[in-house]
Amino acid sequence: MIGALISLIIYLLIVGLLYWFAIYVIDAIPIPDPPNRIIKIALMAVVVLSIVVLLLNLLGVGGVGLPKLVPG
Repeated sequence: MIGALISLIIYLLIVGLLYWFAIYVIDAIPIPDPPNRIIKIALMAVVVLSIVVLLLNLLGVGGVGLPKLVPG
């Protein structure tokens, strides 16, 4: 169980860093407001869905198979 929690923390850090970088790039590109907001909402939806899948995998409920970073 400890290995699963460490793996979850690593996945959350990676997803958080990728989200931060994507928001940074989106803000750096001059996109008008409605498409900019739609892109950010879609990105947040993808992040939330990926976190839900990670939590479901941690609980052992089927879903998408993800590689394990920590054996055990």
